[in-house]
Amino acid sequence: MTKVRGMRAQKAGEILENHVETTLRAYGFFQVCSQVPKKQKRELLLNSILLPKRYAKQVFIGSGIYQTDIYVDFYIVGLNGMPSGLIIECKWQESGGSVDEKFPYLNLNIQYSYPAPAIVVIGGDGMRNGAIEWLRERERDNHNLLAVQSLERFIAWSGRYL
Repeated sequence: MTKVRGMRAQKAGEILENHVETTLRAYGFFQVCSQVPKKQKRELLLNSILLPKRYAKQVFIGSGIYQTDIYVDFYIVGLNGMPSGLIIECKWQESGGSVDEKFPYLNLNIQYSYPAPAIVVIGGDGMRNGAIEWLRERERDNHNLLAVQSLERFIAWSGRYL
């Protein structure tokens, strides 16, 4: 039963990522580096100047606070006012689980290890009470955490800033 729930949660997380990707494409961004090994995507993404609005998925950005490899869901290049790009992380939790327990780790990595500002897109109704609010409060003291948004708020934000 636990394995089935885990597979469903993974599928739901993929659906959230697909909605984010659809939004990026709707605003003129093109995916690059889809066939490139994860550890080579960032360099190729940053140097693919023929496409001004571009993104890559599952991009290696370096080591995190525990000195382990970090891969981000989306790395976007070509936004006005964001010369280093924008990172989007998608977090889904439909029922009790550990996604929200990882928010402090995510916040510290965004603050100290991410090479660009980040938005966290949240989906599902399974986060513990106060978890999303806690992460949103970090926007005040984490210079790299731009926003914590539901998918609906991300789509609205995209209409203004992408």
